Amino acid sequence: MSAAPTAPGLSPGLRTAAFYLALFAPNGGAAVLGAVWLAGRGLGPEEIGIVNAAPMFAMLVLSVVVGRLADRAPDWKGTIVIGSAVSAAFALGLGQGFGAILLFWAGAMLAHSAIVPVTDAAAMRLVARSGGDFGTLRAWGTFGYLLVLVLAGFAAPHAGADLFLWIFAGLAVLRWGLALQLPRFRATPDEAAPVRGATRLREVLRPWFVLPLAGWAAIFGTHTVINAFMGLMWVEQCIGMEMVGLLIAIGAVSETLVFIVFGRIAPRVRTRTLILASAVITCLRWGAMAFSPGLAGLFVLQSLHGLSYGLGFLACVAFIARWTADGIAAEAQGLFTALQQAMSVVSLYGFGWLMGQVGESAWWGATALALAGTAAIWWSWRLPPPDGPLS
Repeated sequence: MSAAPTAPGLSPGLRTAAFYLALFAPNGGAAVLGAVWLAGRGLGPEEIGIVNAAPMFAMLVLSVVVGRLADRAPDWKGTIVIGSAVSAAFALGLGQGFGAILLFWAGAMLAHSAIVPVTDAAAMRLVARSGGDFGTLRAWGTFGYLLVLVLAGFAAPHAGADLFLWIFAGLAVLRWGLALQLPRFRATPDEAAPVRGATRLREVLRPWFVLPLAGWAAIFGTHTVINAFMGLMWVEQCIGMEMVGLLIAIGAVSETLVFIVFGRIAPRVRTRTLILASAVITCLRWGAMAFSPGLAGLFVLQSLHGLSYGLGFLACVAFIARWTADGIAAEAQGLFTALQQAMSVVSLYGFGWLMGQVGESAWWGATALALAGTAAIWWSWRLPPPDGPLS
């Protein structure tokens, strides 16, 4: 599949940006309508947590394996195309009943989750050779997510929650089509630069490398409750679907802005300092959420999303790329993804259970998990790599 024809006249960067535009677009529909649609099918908060956590649990096993296979393939593109096709096929089968929903939702999200770290690793290497900026390229993914969630929020009162199925499946098919147009990512022998960084994953499996990634994975896990539960929680607070879409959109706009400016900030600050900063902001954000801040307060807290999520994510990707060679690029990103999925399973199931018990006070559970992640990052922040300066 990696040999599929590509769009003539478009640069590799533009073709990659087009794919990123569609990569997270189905998630935008899920953020606004997913939980509401699932609740309409008779699923309670705990079952919604299970449906969202199931693919993340499977990714604990598959992410590193998929990354390793992608690294051994002639190019990373083939893995991205296959994963996009599988995700689209499962999305088209999403229907009725808890068992069927669990199977097809998990299949669609699992295949999607498997290609995200491969895409990030491939794009990171592409911009390193071309002189582009990964943050700006990745921002197209957030823009696609933002566009869909705003449109879904405004369309939902007229079309109903069943609109979710059309958005989720249709955009998954579009994502597969755009994957076919991706460029070759791997350098040719003439383009290849001297090997830098670890060539085997075990070379960097040390506390200074693993702790910030594991700690920020806990931070990421607490952010997954936004897609899984926020639409439902805010609707139950009598916030209209249009406003739910706008609230989530504020976070996406904030994230996009951070992605665009990250390239100017990163060279001046230690990556682990940026990771730690995002963790601290996350603790403050979730702690404030637990006090039911009202609509105005929610807009303020949502505006912090770029700092609590976007800043830490890009810093982690840059940290991994700095210390690993191309031969383990996707595998290393896959390890990072596995850590994120592990923490997401804990966060989603725990938040779903707490929400059923104590409602909005479930945010204190998210705050506690974020504090644990912050402690791990701070511990690593004090440790230098064995053969280099603090980073």
